[in-house]
Amino acid sequence: MADINEIIKEENLVYSKSKILTDNIMSYCPGCTHGVVHKLVAEVIEEMNIQEKTIGVCPVGCSVLAYKFLNIDIQQASHGRAPAVATAVARLKPDKYVFTYQGDGDLASIGTGEIIHACNRGENIVVIFINNGIYGMTGGQMAPTSLIGMPTSTSPYGRDAKLAGNPLKITELIAQLPGTTFVTRQAAHTPAAVRKCKKAILKAFENVGNKKGTSFIEVVSTCSSGWKLSPVKSNEWMVEHMLPFYQLGDLKDE
Repeated sequence: MADINEIIKEENLVYSKSKILTDNIMSYCPGCTHGVVHKLVAEVIEEMNIQEKTIGVCPVGCSVLAYKFLNIDIQQASHGRAPAVATAVARLKPDKYVFTYQGDGDLASIGTGEIIHACNRGENIVVIFINNGIYGMTGGQMAPTSLIGMPTSTSPYGRDAKLAGNPLKITELIAQLPGTTFVTRQAAHTPAAVRKCKKAILKAFENVGNKKGTSFIEVVSTCSSGWKLSPVKSNEWMVEHMLPFYQLGDLKDE
């Protein structure tokens, strides 16, 4: 029988958890995309060796829990106000890598004004935007990004454009602003998608180091609890319904 110390030699390791991730047990719902994106952010920070130089800003919503899982400096912000707080941090600490981590109910609703103006100014920050089309933490209400016909707790028969307007493609709006240098829409539901998403996050953090202005990454995501579906069915529903509307790929790269 092989010695365990021989088996766990570094050259035999297939995967090891990033040192940027804490030992706290992930408290997100099964199938939630947040945990995957946290892992990618941690890996990028570790690979760039910028743990001591990184500051995250997380507002109200499931995104606020990032402070439990990422071993970096994180400042909490009021609902929707992460871009304003990140602006202050980036201007006061221009040598730091500053990023916001926000959900769609936060960024595309109460925080629309904040994100539009921060991106228009070209603040030297990374914005990571988790879009699951619903208010996940507060009860599954309809969000600005909820699709037409999508059932939520406040639209049990599906979103009606005559009553609630159309879904907001906030990333397309952001791409038009002169202060943005890199705007992309990714997902994290397959190994290939995860690799592309990590590549985008890495590029965005590198842009901060090169003082290139705002980099904006939307990650089309699932919310098994809010959607009332299993993790597998949530991924299937996202592929069938969300990805045709929120198409993946780079919208701007300068």
